[in-house]
Amino acid sequence: MKLYKITLCYLLVLAAFTMSACTKMDDYKKKYEPNGAIIYPGKLDSVQVFSGRNRVLLTGLFTSDPKIVKYRVYWNSKQDSIETPVTRTSGVDTAKLFIPNLPEGTMTFEVRTFDNGGHISVPVTLAANVYGNLYQSSLINRGIIAVKLQTDGSALINWADVNADDGLVSMELKYTDAANKQRDTVIVSQPTGLSTSLPKFNAGKTLSYRTGFKPNKTAIDTFYADYVDQKVIDVTNAYLLNTGPFQRNTFDGRWGTLAAPWITNAAAKNKDGGTNGGYSSDGGGTINWETWNNTPVVNGIVYQVTSSQLSAGSYTVSFDAYSEVQSNSSVYCVAAAGGNGIPILANLSTALGSVKMYNGANVGTTSPNSRDVKTFTFTISSPQVVSIGFVGNLVGNGNPGNYFTVFNIKLFKN
Repeated sequence: MKLYKITLCYLLVLAAFTMSACTKMDDYKKKYEPNGAIIYPGKLDSVQVFSGRNRVLLTGLFTSDPKIVKYRVYWNSKQDSIETPVTRTSGVDTAKLFIPNLPEGTMTFEVRTFDNGGHISVPVTLAANVYGNLYQSSLINRGIIAVKLQTDGSALINWADVNADDGLVSMELKYTDAANKQRDTVIVSQPTGLSTSLPKFNAGKTLSYRTGFKPNKTAIDTFYADYVDQKVIDVTNAYLLNTGPFQRNTFDGRWGTLAAPWITNAAAKNKDGGTNGGYSSDGGGTINWETWNNTPVVNGIVYQVTSSQLSAGSYTVSFDAYSEVQSNSSVYCVAAAGGNGIPILANLSTALGSVKMYNGANVGTTSPNSRDVKTFTFTISSPQVVSIGFVGNLVGNGNPGNYFTVFNIKLFKN
């Protein structure tokens, strides 16, 4: 009987405590949940923010709660926001939102979802950097070690190595080709050992380029340094004269000889009984040999000597020519050390450098023919004058015979 009284007493106390607790919870709900229990819609999952130019891209996934009808992104201490409606499907849906017109700097974003009952989710908060003019003003173009003209008429650019973490992604180049057409090309960057070939490069024109950067690997915008000019150093006027259109010395109405400082050997004078040759008025004044009507050229040479010593280093000779030279004949542009001229074809190996003119025309015809800018490079180890010119062996029988004309010649310091 005693044990029963104690148990009954305990149960009465417990009931009183429970009733008191329920009363307090009811009072709490009345005060803080007057409309019933608080409901939180599912939040946006896997939220990411990607940096851009005065903007960001926010992405995320709706993986639960089909009742979500919109989401809102807040920033600037919740003074600014964007609301976006959501149409849910039965699967996973994607949020993708560009937020424009942002100031440069670090921004904090808060994302909340809303359901069709007006309930709001717990916040998802994250930060991202926004980039703009301040970042762009700090960018410096990738360096160029050298621009070298190649024997096929292209220009080879050797780029300076860069740090893989610099954010450098590309170089955009503008240049003029041999046909005077403007060309644009984009080079995908690599940190080290990068070279670029520009086909049929017009070395007399300026190469311009700019470098593209991304402030981080996931940035949605590319920023560019200002365009800068990079020239292959044209030293033609410093060392050569009468470089095209070419001036004449003697003249018969079409054929002639080149004016000084060009020197013409006797074998080059295949016109007018050995009086003229090496020059034509074709094209406004050109270096020329034509062998129609049995007027061959055998080791014909025209050349000039640089007006002063070239400094030690690498040089490129470039010339623009039209050729109907046939396959049984050959013409070379040559550079040779010293002021005594250029070698005949049999001794071409003694030259500093040379390049063969196009000679793909079929024998006895004028085609195929070619208009090309040809180049070759030579190097001298000490200051000296150099002889630069043309040497040719052209068969003279046949009508048509061989024909070529050179419009200009240039010298570049590499």
